[in-house]
Amino acid sequence: MRAVIWVALFGCFAVLAASYGGALHPLGDSLAVFRLHIGLACIGASSIGLRLHRLVGIGGLLASGTALIPVLVTTFIAFDYAPRPASLYQKNMLFQARDLSPLIDDIREAQPDALTLQEVTPVNAAMLTALANALPSQLICPFARVGAVAVASRWPLIEGQEICLEGQGLAAIQVTSPNGPLWIVSIHLHWPWPKPQAAQRTRLLPILKDLQGPVLIGGDFNMVPWSHSLRSITRATDTQRIGRAFNSMTRFALAPLPIDHILVPEGATGSTELRPLLGSDHHGILARFDFPRP
Repeated sequence: MRAVIWVALFGCFAVLAASYGGALHPLGDSLAVFRLHIGLACIGASSIGLRLHRLVGIGGLLASGTALIPVLVTTFIAFDYAPRPASLYQKNMLFQARDLSPLIDDIREAQPDALTLQEVTPVNAAMLTALANALPSQLICPFARVGAVAVASRWPLIEGQEICLEGQGLAAIQVTSPNGPLWIVSIHLHWPWPKPQAAQRTRLLPILKDLQGPVLIGGDFNMVPWSHSLRSITRATDTQRIGRAFNSMTRFALAPLPIDHILVPEGATGSTELRPLLGSDHHGILARFDFPRP
């Protein structure tokens, strides 16, 4: 029995350590999705381990607790919803056909300056037509069988400043915001390893890094905030993730999936709020933010 406990203890921490290895192999980011669950398992194993070796058990509790702090802070820290001068509404629409009027009403109620969408199909793309009076600057870019990515804004489009990477999950437009030229980007990443998220991200990073000026990104990243994948994108674009790590996807009840995110220019301040599902398996996320000061 003692041997089983030791194997469970060290095995648990080996998996926890591997969840930080996304820069070495995409399996690391796949494990990072479940870091909360792995960390809790390690706390349980360490508590049992106290009976076998006090120092090892205490060390295990400290290590697993330290690993969980960023996850818990990102997930549960409170943000105010004070009025801000700029806003972005992010939504994975779900490719299945349905009545989109509740989603249209919610977007109109939120009155965002920018909108980023994923899983845009020929049927649900009609929503963008319905919103064209409020968000006239629009771009839809084909991605995968589940649908295209799209971006829209009420701010005027800068002529010639559009990027559509067909089949790569990225659509971007540059607009004239109150703070000057601003890139607005919609991203839809594949699922992580063994799916091809890492290869897709590698192809997108040079494009994102070459964007000149401030960048605002909304997307279904299919990845958690504390992952190497998300950090690499924020570094490439001089952005920062804003708001709490909401459980934005409801498909897997036992595993919270904060995988929809909004990235704002480095130095911007603000908050996010969760919007209703409205027929999708992803919640919408609304970010309100201030532009960074020059």
